[in-house]
Amino acid sequence: MKEIKIGKCTLGPAHNPFIIAELSGNHNQDLNLAKDMVQAAANAGVDAIKLQTYTADSMTLPIDSDNFRIQEKDSLWYGAHLHELYQKASTPYEWHAELFSFANSLGLEAFSSPFDEAAVDFLETLNVPCYKIASFELTDLPLIEKAAATGKPLIMSTGMASEAEIQQAIDTAHQAGNAQIIILKCTSTYPASAENTNLLTIPDMRQKFNCPVGLSDHTRGIGVSVASVALGAVAIEKHFVLDRTAGGVDAEFSLEADEFSALVEASELAFKALGKVTYGGSPAERNSKYYRRSIFACSDIKAGEPFTRENVKVVRPALGLAPKHFKQVLQSKATQDIKAGTAIDWPHLQNAHNAEQN
Repeated sequence: MKEIKIGKCTLGPAHNPFIIAELSGNHNQDLNLAKDMVQAAANAGVDAIKLQTYTADSMTLPIDSDNFRIQEKDSLWYGAHLHELYQKASTPYEWHAELFSFANSLGLEAFSSPFDEAAVDFLETLNVPCYKIASFELTDLPLIEKAAATGKPLIMSTGMASEAEIQQAIDTAHQAGNAQIIILKCTSTYPASAENTNLLTIPDMRQKFNCPVGLSDHTRGIGVSVASVALGAVAIEKHFVLDRTAGGVDAEFSLEADEFSALVEASELAFKALGKVTYGGSPAERNSKYYRRSIFACSDIKAGEPFTRENVKVVRPALGLAPKHFKQVLQSKATQDIKAGTAIDWPHLQNAHNAEQN
C-alpha cells in the first residue's frame, strides 16, 4: 500500500496513525477560544488540526421553510434552521490564516474541509498541505475535481456512501490527475453508536479501492478509534472541544484534551502491538522459556532403579527433558545414582533411544 505525505507527516501502514483534531464549530465564534483549542490539541500530541471552510450562504438558503430545518427527532439539532445553524457553527474566513499559522508554530499540520469551489480557491491562498472532503460532500464531484486539481492529497470521508459513490469520487480525483487519496470510514450520525460503526469495512475498503483507509469517528470516547488501528486505519479524525459542559455545536460527541491525549497514546500502543506475524516467541520472551516445565528427580535414585512417578516429576524450570518425554522416562532405568533435584537428561536413561532431535 502506498504512502502519502501530508506536510512533514507520512500516512501509511508502516507509520503511527495520523491523528486529526477537528475544531468544527466548537469555538463558539470566539477566536481566543479557537486558539486555546489549537494549543490544547498540540499539548495532547495530535498531528493536525482541521477547520471547516464555509459560510451559511455557501451551504444553504435563508428561507423559512420546513425544507430547511433538521427533521430527525433524534438529532442533536432537531428543529434548527439550517442557515442559522451554519451561521453559528462556521469558522470566519478571516480567522483561518491566524489559526493555521499558530498551529504550524506548534508543530501541527493545519488544513480544512472546503464546502464549495470558492473555498478551495481561498484555502489555496493559505498553502494548505491537503484537503478534506466531508461525507455530505462526497457526491459533489465538481468540488472533488476542484480540490484534486490542486495536486494536494485528498482525505475523503465516506459516511452514507455506496461502493459506487466512493468509486466515483476516487475516479473523479484520478481524472483530475490526483492519486494521493485517503478515504475514511465514517458513520454520519451525531453522535454515532459503536454498533453502527462497522469497522470491519476498513480492510474491505482498502482492498476494494486500493488506497489507505482511516476513520472519521463520531462515537463518544476513544474505544472505537483505537480498535480501528488494529484493522489498519492510517488516520483518525475526532471532533475536539475544550469543555463539553460549556457547550458547542458538536460538543456532545467531541473529545476533551485529556481524552485526545489518551487517544494519541492508545493508538500508538495499538499500532506498535500489531507487529508482524510471528511464532515461537519474541526475542523478549527468550528468558521466559527457562520457566517452562521439564523432568526432575524428586527423590534420590540409585543406579539401575526404575524411574517412577514417585521419584521423577514434571516441574519448573526447563533444565531437563521436556514433559513430552515423560512416558519414555518411566519406561527406563537410571544409568547412575541421581540426587533429588537433578534435571533428568538422556544420559540418565538406560537403553534410551537418542530422541534429542525430537
